Amino acid sequence: METVNVKINAKKEYSYPILIGENLFEDPYEYIKQFTKAERFLVVTNKKVNSLYGKYFEDDFAAFLILPDGEEYKNQEVLSLIIDKAIALNIERQDAIIALGGGVIGDMAGFAAAVYQRGIDFIQVPTTLLAQVDSSVGGKVAINHSKGKNLIGAFYQPKLVLADTNTLNTLDDRQYKTGLAEVLKYAFIEKTCGADIDYKFMEFLESNKDMIFEKNHDVLKELIKICCSLKSCVVNKDEKEKGLRAILNFGHTYAHAIEAITKYSRYTHGEAVSIGMKLIFDLALNLGLIDKSYYDRALKLLTDYNLCINPDITFSKDAFYNAMKSDKKVSSGKINFVMPFSPKEVKIMNDIDKKLVLRGI
Repeated sequence: METVNVKINAKKEYSYPILIGENLFEDPYEYIKQFTKAERFLVVTNKKVNSLYGKYFEDDFAAFLILPDGEEYKNQEVLSLIIDKAIALNIERQDAIIALGGGVIGDMAGFAAAVYQRGIDFIQVPTTLLAQVDSSVGGKVAINHSKGKNLIGAFYQPKLVLADTNTLNTLDDRQYKTGLAEVLKYAFIEKTCGADIDYKFMEFLESNKDMIFEKNHDVLKELIKICCSLKSCVVNKDEKEKGLRAILNFGHTYAHAIEAITKYSRYTHGEAVSIGMKLIFDLALNLGLIDKSYYDRALKLLTDYNLCINPDITFSKDAFYNAMKSDKKVSSGKINFVMPFSPKEVKIMNDIDKKLVLRGI
């Protein structure tokens, strides 16, 4: 088993481990009860995940809430279902919520835990690659609004992230690939994360592609560990996205607009991010921020992982730009873009001309 420790601003009460390995579901409460004093748990999941893994979390001290599956359900109405269930069960402040599922479940269950009785413990149990490498780590919890993604939310850290790599065996190709988009994101921002270790993550992905697609568990554990280590390094320094943490939005400025304009039903989050990263590299090349050799290397990596997706939707450029301006990453009326400047290095820019922004759309 691999362990990555998240230490928010060196405050012990906000620190927690990410446990990564196989067969962690054989006795999940053995791990969970080491990091929370809760004696009762509300397990929030969806129908598919529950059918596969719910049995491992059944116990006399655990109750279940089964939610609909999909980004389009990450809204206030479904959030209310979690709160209503907690009230009906008389969940108390010393109890805890377990988020068993992918990023949508993690975001909603975590947000419910943040606001229910002003905050109760919650445990992240991510079952998708995207959640294991990204969304379960760092304490961002939220729901979407019709005007934009994750506009309503909080920063609220879990007590534990329990990532069993066996769950990746049951992911279909589309869901697995959507996680790979977030994986590649870390390769493109590695040098800016401020990690003490040079993971050479781009080289790792270039040389281990076949084993990653074969879901080799030793390689996956290392991959997840690297992503979580890079993210925790950023979060440790900037929990609430006042500066450095914004680099984790690489590709997301375009991606969130794509998701909003398609009402979160056309593309998975990772597919939208992969489109966004391609558009960002196009924009960076047009602005002369990167040279052609790095552009070609980045596009080859996206292509090798089947992540160069051409959007097959029709929409107004003005509507798309307005969706970008509604995103939470806008400051002082300007859209923030995380731009590549050299291999694995990014910087934030917010003064890019609208025509250039929309050239690739």
